[in-house]
Amino acid sequence: MTKLSEATRNKLKSVSTATVATALFKRGLRIQMIQDVHPLSPDQPTMVGEAFTLRYMPAREDLNTIDVFKDRSHPQRKAVEDCPPGAVLVMDSRKDARAASAGAILVTRLMKRGIAGVVTDGGFRDSAEIAKLGFPAFHHRPSAPTNLTLHQAIEINVPIGCGDAPVFPGDVILGDADGVIVIPAHLADEIASETFEMTAFEDFVTEEVGKGRGIFGLYPATDPQTLIDFAEWRKKNGR
Repeated sequence: MTKLSEATRNKLKSVSTATVATALFKRGLRIQMIQDVHPLSPDQPTMVGEAFTLRYMPAREDLNTIDVFKDRSHPQRKAVEDCPPGAVLVMDSRKDARAASAGAILVTRLMKRGIAGVVTDGGFRDSAEIAKLGFPAFHHRPSAPTNLTLHQAIEINVPIGCGDAPVFPGDVILGDADGVIVIPAHLADEIASETFEMTAFEDFVTEEVGKGRGIFGLYPATDPQTLIDFAEWRKKNGR
């Protein structure tokens, strides 16, 4: 897994999924947003980390009994213990929230191990407890039934689809109030730098619009005066 630099990690923590989506769109990448996942708490911090993946398949009843948890190599349990600190555990639950992908105990274990966050295109059980952890967690909706009901954990750290987005191990995951986006690993540094600059300009524009300034020539910056004003704003605000 490619190690995300602290500089890139910190830049991404200060930008939005919306800004990153625009930067990826400029490069022809249009399906990087994981669809239909939501933060469990509106107050949870921004999630940034490399993807460590878990893939579920449809459960076959004779192979997915409660006894499978006695096996220390069970992929769900192993994913929780093997996911590297600073990474994000991303689960492919086939967009099926009829059974949980995990619950509060496993998510708490991830938090205590220093994992950066967790996302599933299915659901979490104990969702109210997870929401109180202050830990970045994203799912489609709450789901009480155990994962064994419908999902068979089959392998870890392989390419997956999560909410219709392709996720390769080591891709960089960014999650905020708008959802979760996947940044291809080889683009992470340049996307972080570009969106960091974009965010400064958008903050300037937001402030100007709040003062009553019109958007023509301002956004996008087609009027040369806009860039002059932006440079002065950056100097004044230390941006």
